[in-house]
Amino acid sequence: MAIIVNKEACKGCRLCIKSCPFSAITLDDQKKAVIGMACTECGTCVEKCPFHAIEKTAAEKEKADISAYHGVWVFAEQRGGKLMPVVIELLGEGRKLAQQIGTELCAVLLGENVADLARECIGYGADKVYVADAPELKDYTTDAYTKVIYEAIQQYKPEIVLCGATHIGRDLGPCLSVKCETGLTADCTKLEIDPVDHKIMQTRPAFGGNLMATIVCPEHRPQMSTVRPGVMEKAAFDPARTGEIVTLQPAFADGDLRVKVLEIVKNLENAVSLTDAKVIVAGGMGLGSKEGFDLLAKLADRLGGVVAASRACVDAGWAPHSWQVGQTGTTVKPAIYIACGISGAIQHVAGMKDSGYIVAINKNPSAAIFELADYGIVGDLYDVIPAILDALG
Repeated sequence: MAIIVNKEACKGCRLCIKSCPFSAITLDDQKKAVIGMACTECGTCVEKCPFHAIEKTAAEKEKADISAYHGVWVFAEQRGGKLMPVVIELLGEGRKLAQQIGTELCAVLLGENVADLARECIGYGADKVYVADAPELKDYTTDAYTKVIYEAIQQYKPEIVLCGATHIGRDLGPCLSVKCETGLTADCTKLEIDPVDHKIMQTRPAFGGNLMATIVCPEHRPQMSTVRPGVMEKAAFDPARTGEIVTLQPAFADGDLRVKVLEIVKNLENAVSLTDAKVIVAGGMGLGSKEGFDLLAKLADRLGGVVAASRACVDAGWAPHSWQVGQTGTTVKPAIYIACGISGAIQHVAGMKDSGYIVAINKNPSAAIFELADYGIVGDLYDVIPAILDALG
């Protein structure tokens, strides 16, 4: 155990038991504190014990030298030679963080023939772009990308590393954090800098989205986060910006790459791009059945938008997870969000509250969604939506 109890100093006051957020502490037959297997070594009990009977082991007290780490890095995820939208959001947010800390904003870009994307990153605010260009990096693989970025982190020592919480970012982030022996806060919705010691404060949904937790990584570097797409403001593009391009030299030995991409098969179904949609027509349990989404699709098609769903509809099997909006789904900011039969639970609202205009259609005049909506229509959606379609002509 990294947390130990001095039995002679322990008075059995139970303050440590009350303070432990993981219920990892009990009292033995002698009324002395015992640290259980559920302990995460967070150190809360160490701070709360008035008798200094609980402490970390000597090895845990040794802190890594974090003074050598500087700079904010953004993983510039690209697919098919195109930057993912979340990269532009991270560059915008990374610029704010870098200015508060007083450091530079950098992007790390991997791929094949991606020189144009490096200049694009600079246009979106990067002061420096680390570029690894190799045939092995054309398509994402866990081994290749982890190896190259880890080696770059070891050499250049960034203070903060940000990845988008995409399918790739959610795979890459944990692998890097393990290699770097540091922490990772996943699926963040807010990033701030502590004004006292310049640590990054990472906020994410916790306990199924019922509360928001702010997490720090005080003793290890780099501080790493994956950030949910659609929650940050995109950076403005300035074609006149200049910056530095640093060329990385990736090298792969036999056995480094355990996976090879033979072919990429795109989904044959109509993919829903919620993060890029300008108009979203979303359905909740008020639809009454899966077939209700057929009506929403007609309205979405007429408006040039896409269909989305609440978590309850996804859980019920009425809609695929790719349609889900909310804290445990996708966060969106369309110009128009039409909520049909959605009550307005806080978990759903957190994913769409920043939409330009919110239109709510619900039979219940007391539904919470009306408190957020710019326009509210009290009525049966099966009467209201056909009337809207007729009015659109």
